[in-house]
Amino acid sequence: MSITTVSKITLKPLVVILLLAVATSSIHSIVAQDDDARESGELKHEAVTEQPITETDREHWAFKPLAFTVPAYTGDMRIENPIDLFVAAKQQRFGLTSLPPLHRTKLVRRLSLILHGMNPDIDEIAAFLSAESPDAYQRLVSRYLASPRFGEREALYWLDLARFAETDGFEHDLVRQNAWQYRDWVIKAFNQDMPYDQFIAYQLAGDEIEPGSEAAKHATMFCLSGPDMPDINSQVERRHQLLNEMTGTVGAVLLGLQVGCAECHEHKYDPISQHDFYRLRAVFQPAVHVTKNKSVSHMREKRSDEKSYLMIRGDFRRQGEELHAAAPRVLSKNWSPIVDRQADDHTAGRRTALANWITGENSDLAARVMANRVWQHCFGNPLVSTPNDFGTMGDAATHSELLDYLAHELIEAGWSIKQLYFKILTSATFQQASKPEDCDDVELAKVVFEHTIKVDPENDYLARFPARRIEGEAIRDCMLMCSGELNLQMGGPGVRPPLQKEVATTLLKGQWEVDPKQSQHVRRSVYVFARRNLRYPFFEAFDRPDANISCPARQTSTTPPQALILINSELVMNSARRFAGNVLRQQLTDEQFIIRCFNMAIGRDSTDEEMQASIEFIIKIRDDLRTRETNEDEPLYTPVPMPNWLPETDATAYTYYAMVIYNMMEFVYLP
Repeated sequence: MSITTVSKITLKPLVVILLLAVATSSIHSIVAQDDDARESGELKHEAVTEQPITETDREHWAFKPLAFTVPAYTGDMRIENPIDLFVAAKQQRFGLTSLPPLHRTKLVRRLSLILHGMNPDIDEIAAFLSAESPDAYQRLVSRYLASPRFGEREALYWLDLARFAETDGFEHDLVRQNAWQYRDWVIKAFNQDMPYDQFIAYQLAGDEIEPGSEAAKHATMFCLSGPDMPDINSQVERRHQLLNEMTGTVGAVLLGLQVGCAECHEHKYDPISQHDFYRLRAVFQPAVHVTKNKSVSHMREKRSDEKSYLMIRGDFRRQGEELHAAAPRVLSKNWSPIVDRQADDHTAGRRTALANWITGENSDLAARVMANRVWQHCFGNPLVSTPNDFGTMGDAATHSELLDYLAHELIEAGWSIKQLYFKILTSATFQQASKPEDCDDVELAKVVFEHTIKVDPENDYLARFPARRIEGEAIRDCMLMCSGELNLQMGGPGVRPPLQKEVATTLLKGQWEVDPKQSQHVRRSVYVFARRNLRYPFFEAFDRPDANISCPARQTSTTPPQALILINSELVMNSARRFAGNVLRQQLTDEQFIIRCFNMAIGRDSTDEEMQASIEFIIKIRDDLRTRETNEDEPLYTPVPMPNWLPETDATAYTYYAMVIYNMMEFVYLP
């Protein structure tokens, strides 16, 4: 090879390296100059023109006042409250009618899974079936709403929205020692039925509303629950990113608007300007402070003369014009900036002012957004299928007047979330079946069902209850309940149950320190430690979000790992062993064992066909285990505790049957 050839090969990388070095040096020089200029006050402000808001901009349906008329209805559909009138009127237009009511046995389980994320107790089902009072169902709904299990269940949805985790994320994923206190505050707020307007206010400005209150301070963790990088070199950039992420989340969760799209340019579709974004950001700016290598937690306001600016193209190094804190202009006809409190006050009061604006002047939008979320929790499908986007690129409501009615009811009930749940859950629309087999009159239901599938395959008009799979957290809690292990202790730091060896061996030391107490391993799923970079594997398989962004609706996938984890994981097998042992605490026949398993796991008796198939399965497994050769590498999965009146091989057949119950579609789906 000649010298010339060698030089052609080797000099090109050297040139690239030199060019990169020069470019990097130039960038660092510019950044340093910008930082120096900012500190000296000599940075020139770049101009960005803001377009005015027009009346046309405010014509979008979500920006208008609530408007509805409860329709009259003369048909023969079951009507329990005004919700059914709205639904019936829409169905009548398309020649539809709702399915008959769900069988009462299954209605209890549906209610329990939705409000508690757990199966109902067998005694609860029996008491409801034997109740003769005409308001027995209404009283059952009230009892479920009054249970502390309701707050734990409702918190799961809100924590998804709040992008809650107990670690920072990114490379080091440091633990936030007190993050669990926000989770506990949310649970308590829902259990106490804190009015939604207060619920908003405390999460934005609890420290302003109740200075010195630890609980109020914990509430503001909502603002800073997103991912963070404490070790980043530029703490100015870190704070910039935290403020921007927080602003976008507040807009999406509380207002249902993607204001984050205006971080670096005018919103392309909604009348939200870059100025609007940075004015909203300025509301939070005095309360966000960072220290290198230290995780953020709650809001800490410091009165100062720090000014707020628009950032050109979202670049923290390029300041635009000075701005004053304000809400988005399109949502306020009498728009004006937020005026700070007197200088001798402990905070500027901007966040309290914003909270009051959201649930005061702009209460219609906030109420619509939350009413849509509650409907989504009950039915799986929201009335507005884009819960975090009520803007022009979001979907319109399938039942716009019904949504406005629900929002109105929420406000009129003093922003009571529980009362809104009660109204929805006691409607005939909620109580209808999802398939004909679950009705008392199956033949009539089949005719109605076939017609609704043909006319309304997407079920937009609610002529049948939308069946859906329950979340991984609820599946795990139901298994723990069947096994008799469930620990209902509330509150405290997130618990770390054991991980399967394949996962545990991939972790760095200290990333998942298993709790030494066995009793903590079987706490409710809402209390399982929420690590941003390592979701608990069972939850991850069943679509738990990663908490890096606000999640308004979880995906519902169907994947091979879900089937594998339910039939071949140590977690499920151990639970099945305890499920069988829990049922076998009394000496039972095969038939009695099968009925008991169905009652506990699915809330009903087995059918004749299911009973026959179940008996045949248990007999086959028992015979196979009796005749197999002893192999120490294949241990018997005997029930726990092991019944002393059964041989180990015979008892193991019951464990495998409990595993089958866990793998029934009915176990993981709402009735």
